[in-house]
Amino acid sequence: MTTIEGEVAAGFEPVREAFAANFAAHGDIGAAVCVYQYGRPVVDLWGGIADSETGRPWTRDTLQLVYSATKGATATAAHMLVERGALDLDAPVAEYWPEFAANGKADIPVRWLLSHQAGLITLDQPVPLNEALAWHPMVAALAAQRPQWTPGTAHGYHGRTWGWLVGEVIRRVSGRMPGRFFADEIAAPLGLDFFIGLPANQRDRVSRMVYWRPAVDLTTVPTESVPEELREVVAAWRDPNSFSNRAFAVTDPSEIDFNMPEVQAAELPASNGVGTARALARMYAALIGEVDGVRLLAPETLSSATEEQASGADQVMVTPSRFGSGYMLPTEANTMAGPHSFGHTGRGGSLGFADPEYGVAFSYVMNHIIGGPDDLRAASLVEALRKSLS
Repeated sequence: MTTIEGEVAAGFEPVREAFAANFAAHGDIGAAVCVYQYGRPVVDLWGGIADSETGRPWTRDTLQLVYSATKGATATAAHMLVERGALDLDAPVAEYWPEFAANGKADIPVRWLLSHQAGLITLDQPVPLNEALAWHPMVAALAAQRPQWTPGTAHGYHGRTWGWLVGEVIRRVSGRMPGRFFADEIAAPLGLDFFIGLPANQRDRVSRMVYWRPAVDLTTVPTESVPEELREVVAAWRDPNSFSNRAFAVTDPSEIDFNMPEVQAAELPASNGVGTARALARMYAALIGEVDGVRLLAPETLSSATEEQASGADQVMVTPSRFGSGYMLPTEANTMAGPHSFGHTGRGGSLGFADPEYGVAFSYVMNHIIGGPDDLRAASLVEALRKSLS
């Protein structure tokens, strides 16, 4: 039985029980969960193995790559610039980034980058991975790229490109790379162990990811054997030219090993944030209230940031999705704490969100990358949180 370490405040014991059950029954190898309520931690738990190759245990300070949960951190940086009057979400992107106007993109507002409505999910010509990690070649390619649909008429998850698009706007406006801006303006004031661009001296603290492989690959079985509710999604993944596949094929090679030191050291503001559950929950807590005297956004800025911008059929995920300006909003598949929650998931199961109605911020990070309908870990923790709150 996995030893669970850390602390839980009275009333939040269901979260500890669900966390332990994730190891016993749902496949966790190494993981951490943290909950803040009204600016203070009420759940801070960790356990398991950080590196299954060496047996290194998960400790209080283990760092974990969180894939697209990074987008919540990057969105927060953008909205801080909005609050300071340096960035207008309704201004054309080209006002801050003139090269972006190419190929019919002169009128795309910044808001559509954040809300996945710009149609820039992929590239006609993928960028070599080493050049993408160097930032500027990928940014130049996106500036020259034509949209895949008429911007503003649909939305589709910009899984990879979102980070370079929003990150370049942050860079143009602030004069700092997005990872540096996050480090200076968010991580430092709050004392966060969270990085977009991992420093070399932090590398030894990072957990090694293990990738789950399903017993049955639905993309290889006859269509009639695929459950009816999954057929549209499976058909999209079977088609190499679908948006579902092309959105994650913007580099050459398209598959990126996020365990690689050079990938973790680069700045990929959509997908390579590395940190603790404690740090991610603390950031979200500072979005809805003060944490040790620090609040990241004023209530009116946050209200605007979390107002729904896009919902319904997602051109990439082929399932319903909802977005504010950078943050995911609750759906039937990802309820978070309730209808007022906002946050972001990450590939394989990671999740960070806040809910101003309950005054809570939540984060779960793990190194066993599962995801999909078979992954019950984050959902069980959120259900336990809701039970604790009720």
